[in-house]
Amino acid sequence: MSGETDLRALLKNMAPELSAEEYAFAAIRAEPREIARLEPWAIIREDEGTTIILETANAKANNVPFESSYKRITLRVHSSLDAVGLTAAVATSLKDIGVSANVVAGFYHDHVFVKSEDGERAIAALKELARR
Repeated sequence: MSGETDLRALLKNMAPELSAEEYAFAAIRAEPREIARLEPWAIIREDEGTTIILETANAKANNVPFESSYKRITLRVHSSLDAVGLTAAVATSLKDIGVSANVVAGFYHDHVFVKSEDGERAIAALKELARR
């Protein structure tokens, strides 16, 4: 498995980056072609249905119902899927400032979705975590 596993190195080098775009989480029941047409950032299949993460503007344009808008924070360090503690450290740092963290892991990076209005505070907290 490629990617960093050492927690200290992960935290020091995470280089959190806040997206300019806003995202929506939506639970939908649709055929795969319809889902693809919506150009989701991520698709999560659950027992109860399919959750998609897509740009808020795209959700609005396609009348996809959603509750809140989120900013995506990408941790630019290449974290291993076998790394232990990164998600916990990030979530704890955000919990300490009262910000909910919705984490999605990709092969190369972890992505943390926070409510749009919390984006700047969240990125500051994560940059401080990386400095410590």
